[in-house]
Amino acid sequence: MSSIQVRPATLRDAKAIAQIHTVSAQEAYKGLVPDEQLKAMSSVEKRQAYWREAIEYCEPQVQVAVDGEKIVGFVGYDRSRDEKSRPTTGEIWAIYAAPTHWNQGVGLALWDAARDGLQEEGCTNVTAWVPLRNERALRFHELAGFKRELSTAKTAIIGGVKIEEVRLKRPING
Repeated sequence: MSSIQVRPATLRDAKAIAQIHTVSAQEAYKGLVPDEQLKAMSSVEKRQAYWREAIEYCEPQVQVAVDGEKIVGFVGYDRSRDEKSRPTTGEIWAIYAAPTHWNQGVGLALWDAARDGLQEEGCTNVTAWVPLRNERALRFHELAGFKRELSTAKTAIIGGVKIEEVRLKRPING
C-alpha cells in the first residue's frame, strides 16, 4: 500500500477533483443507471466549475488525497444540509477515490480528515446520503461505523437521474 497524504484542496486541484468525481461516479453507477444517463453525468467542465466554487468559498470544505504528486481522491464535508438537523451535525457531501485506488486506504484517509475537520467545527454526529444500490459505498460507510437510517430513504435527482438514497449516521467519536 502506498502512503496517502491528505491536504486541503486548492483551486489548482479542481480539474483533478472533477475528473475523479466523473470517472468514479461512472464506475460506481454502472449498472445502476442506464448508459445514456451515465454519459449525461460525464461533464468534467460542469463538475470542475462546481468544485472550484466549493474550494473558493469553503462550501463544502474540500480535502484531497495525494499519492506522491497525484491526486487520487477527495472529500467534501460541512454542516448537514438536511432541514431540521442540529448545528452539531456534520455531513459528508461527497467522498470519492479514483477507481485505480479503490481498496487502498484512500477513502479511510479522507474519512479521517473529514472527521477531524468536523470535530474541530464542533460537530458531534455526521451523516452521509448514499444510493441504496451502491453496495461499495454502503459497505465503506458501514465499515467506518455509519448506520443506515431506513426511515430516511428518498429519491434524489443526480445528473437528471432518479436514484434512491438512504441517510447513514454515526457519532464523530464512535
